[in-house]
Amino acid sequence: MNPEEYVGVVGGGKFGFALTNLMSQNTNVILYSRRSELVDSVNKDHEYNGIKLSENVRATTSVEEICSKCAMILPVISSIHFRKVIHNMAPFLTPEHMLIHGTKGFDVLPGELEPNFKFEGFKRRDVKTMSEVIFDETDVIRVGALCGPNLSTEILQGLPTATVIASEFDEVIKTGRKALSGERFFVFGSYDMRAAELTGALKNVIALASGLIGGKNLGKNSEAILIVRGLREMVLLGDLMGSSTKSFFGTAGIGDLIATATSNKSRNYSCGKRIALGEKIEDILANADEVVEGIRSLHIAHYLVNKFELHAPIIKTIYKIIFEHKNIEESIGDLMRLPMVSDVDFV
Repeated sequence: MNPEEYVGVVGGGKFGFALTNLMSQNTNVILYSRRSELVDSVNKDHEYNGIKLSENVRATTSVEEICSKCAMILPVISSIHFRKVIHNMAPFLTPEHMLIHGTKGFDVLPGELEPNFKFEGFKRRDVKTMSEVIFDETDVIRVGALCGPNLSTEILQGLPTATVIASEFDEVIKTGRKALSGERFFVFGSYDMRAAELTGALKNVIALASGLIGGKNLGKNSEAILIVRGLREMVLLGDLMGSSTKSFFGTAGIGDLIATATSNKSRNYSCGKRIALGEKIEDILANADEVVEGIRSLHIAHYLVNKFELHAPIIKTIYKIIFEHKNIEESIGDLMRLPMVSDVDFV
């Protein structure tokens, strides 16, 4: 097999299937999953969980196979497992490979981030984006990030949308665009990978808050205020972590934020809504089909906000509601009583 004829997807979640489906219209795709039943279903029936796949899609449980047959690979796995999977791929990856990840979250060192994670000795540099994990673990040079309003269900339904491939390399953007572009899927390019990754992770936190408002039926006015003031806090954290402001106002930033923070198809929005309706966060996470990235990102964002004394009342309030079980209406009332500040004070 000629590696140039195959594109790889690592991750058998809904987003992985959505990307696989998209790219199968343009090229042959190899999907990696450690779940043998998924691989068997794809290879025998060209479907899994009711999702139909093209016949030019095949699946494998072998990391070595996908790395040897695919020059471009898209890792689409949860942030909590990202480093381990990339570490396992590393012996089979070379500088000739191209990786464009679609994971919207953070990696945390040292160790795994659990709800009772202790931050003693924890530093800003211990928070890693997914591209930084790839650089840490592999010899791959050409790296990109896939960001934007990409609700998996809508992509699988063939509804129109756009995405952003962010990379320092024109070749990554060009190659990724060729593989992903379709009649209803438009691909933008950006050179600001750090900002794109940060917006992708932080918007999930604001989506949790928006879900809380939705669950309490507090109206679209409240939702709109929450989103724009939440964007302000995203920009503050992005600045702290060394990104520019510009990308926060593009497709990968506010575009993704609007989609994720207003749709029942968003895992993070739905999680916030279910909490508002009385479900316990522990029960939601225990029964979730896929990782709710906003919960992990909320832990990290809350820590950074406190450590560096940022004015981020929304992030602090969400944390108190979800992890300290503070009353939602009371918390929103506290937010409304905060001293007035300028409307646009973050550009």
